Amino acid sequence: MNISWLFSHLTTKRCLLLLTILLGLNGWYPLSAATLVDQDGNKITFARPFKRIISLYPAHTENLLALGLDQELIGVSAGDEAAVVRGKEQFRATDNPEKFMAAKPDLILIRPMISRAHPQLLSQLKEAGITIISLQPTSIEEMFGYWHTLGDLSGRAGEAAAMIRTFQSELAAIQQARDKVPVAGRPRVYFESIHGRMKTFAPTSMAVFVLENGGGVNIAADATAKNATNIADYGKERILSHAADIDIYLAQQGQMNRVTRAMIEGEPGFQAIKAIQEGNIFLIDEELVSRPTMRLLQGIRQVRQLLYPEVN
Repeated sequence: MNISWLFSHLTTKRCLLLLTILLGLNGWYPLSAATLVDQDGNKITFARPFKRIISLYPAHTENLLALGLDQELIGVSAGDEAAVVRGKEQFRATDNPEKFMAAKPDLILIRPMISRAHPQLLSQLKEAGITIISLQPTSIEEMFGYWHTLGDLSGRAGEAAAMIRTFQSELAAIQQARDKVPVAGRPRVYFESIHGRMKTFAPTSMAVFVLENGGGVNIAADATAKNATNIADYGKERILSHAADIDIYLAQQGQMNRVTRAMIEGEPGFQAIKAIQEGNIFLIDEELVSRPTMRLLQGIRQVRQLLYPEVN
């Protein structure tokens, strides 16, 4: 086909349409520039999807893969599960900048704790022309916006919207089952986030969202978030002030909280807690309650099974 002849015989509007189609077939399509402000307050403007992405947070990795971005994801954090990211090059925030540059990423996704701990590395990577974006939602509402952002950054806005619809649809079915149990009849739960520091979760956190949708009542509803995170100080004295009312003692377990049932049972003073006396101590994988991924639904179902074994 003589492309020059073709364009000369088309209207301007049709020329633009054909150009868009031809560029799309070659893996690129024009976008109007978009601007976002990340978690660290940085303003980022981009005009096309990023195609070579390094993820330094397992939740980013899981969500990018859920959006179908296996080819675009060229590197992951060393803490990502090997089964999920098989074959991907692994990176640490302690690596030298040359390792990152050699991979030729156009985007590195981080979270705020990395920018606080490694500002010099990020500064060097930015100077090399690599876009760095810090994202970490702390509530379900923020999670949906975060998924939209990942979709916009990667050219998968439609897939991100579909993820949100699926999550909301499955959640509605779970809530329908939960609502059959009156609030007054639901177990009162203390949800531990970090045992050694006597920390729980903030009332607006994803973990408490999981607990409440699983049919539990958060006994630490007066907890206050620490440093705009999901974590909240509570202290042993405040926990023990609810000792007679705690029906279930639930703790996340994983890298953040390397706890065991024996540690909870043996904690000085905890024998006064009703749940400890009755053996109602449960552990749940932190990846199911603390990460902004579709697996929060799995966490909700697991909490429901723990709290209501007779109906599962």
